[in-house]
Amino acid sequence: MVIGLLAAPVTLTACSGETAGEYVDDSVISNTVRAKLLDDADLNIFQVDVTTLRGEVQISGFVPSQADKDRATRVAAGVEGVKKVHNNLVIQ
Repeated sequence: MVIGLLAAPVTLTACSGETAGEYVDDSVISNTVRAKLLDDADLNIFQVDVTTLRGEVQISGFVPSQADKDRATRVAAGVEGVKKVHNNLVIQ
């Protein structure tokens, strides 16, 4: 029964205009990006915030170098369903 509700094209909020299906897809994308960033041996990211809206991913947090910031963009862009990456990581 819950699956039927998630698949129904119901608007979640007036602000986002996302359907329930889009919201679930975005949640899966965010979780996958977050996991890949944290598991990447070449990245030095310990705390990262990932938000997705309609396939566009926003990454924020802190990294020690430009190389880590660039790598994070490539890792996120490689996740299925990601249409665009907005990298707001700050170099410390």
